[in-house]
Amino acid sequence: MMKLFKNIGLTAMIVIGGISFANASGDSAYVLKKNDWPHAGPFGSFDKGALQRGLQVYKEVCSACHSLNLVAFRELTALGYTADEVKAFAGEYEFVAGLDDEGEEKFRKGLPQDYFPAPFVSEEEARDANSGALPPDFSLLGKSREHLSLFTPWNSVYGEDYIVGILTTYHEEAPHGVELAEGMNFNETFTGNQIAMMPPLSDDLLEYADGTKATTLQMAQDVATFMYWAAEPKMEERKRMGLKVILFMTLLTIMLYFVNKSVWRKVKNGNDLV
Repeated sequence: MMKLFKNIGLTAMIVIGGISFANASGDSAYVLKKNDWPHAGPFGSFDKGALQRGLQVYKEVCSACHSLNLVAFRELTALGYTADEVKAFAGEYEFVAGLDDEGEEKFRKGLPQDYFPAPFVSEEEARDANSGALPPDFSLLGKSREHLSLFTPWNSVYGEDYIVGILTTYHEEAPHGVELAEGMNFNETFTGNQIAMMPPLSDDLLEYADGTKATTLQMAQDVATFMYWAAEPKMEERKRMGLKVILFMTLLTIMLYFVNKSVWRKVKNGNDLV
């Protein structure tokens, strides 16, 4: 019975105010705040400015630890960049191009068809550089924490909300009664509230190319938008196709309705169908 009441309480929290997470001490619950995303909903589309700023945050902050293995440079044209700009962006990276005559590795500039290089050559190197923790790849992380509600779509919580929560809910000190493991940081949103990653963002950490003020929340929202795009770069195309299919099926249903009505009218009137 107690389990039933707990489930009812959890459902109520979801319906009323979003997704809640119990903290490590059990004193209260942290609510995952929902943000207004331009790309949410059936008619939503990506904010190109946010995508470009998010790419800048990834490159200047996140790429030191996190890979983006499934994204090729050529796909950045979807962010509003020209082919020449993408080529120049790719050229800022270097890739191994075999060995020279002396057996030393030689390098070449990146090309649009190349994929974002990983910051570490192996999982072991990544763990060694991060005190045993393995920084996750960013390619699909933007959709890994979605909570989409079919019956209450206005209450859906997106993966971007979780990312923003992670990046903006660090505490300098853990709440009373909570003991952090060595090397861990207290975070309201992260499962278990203990996270190995140090707070990666702070106000004015970087200077946006478009002049937008780089607050912690702004950078978190921008990189979350970019990560969602990385996880589903064909989202806008999928939505356009879905609307076309719905329109086609609606027109087909109307047409079949009148055809059916015309055919059965003859039967009801006792007329021959031939």
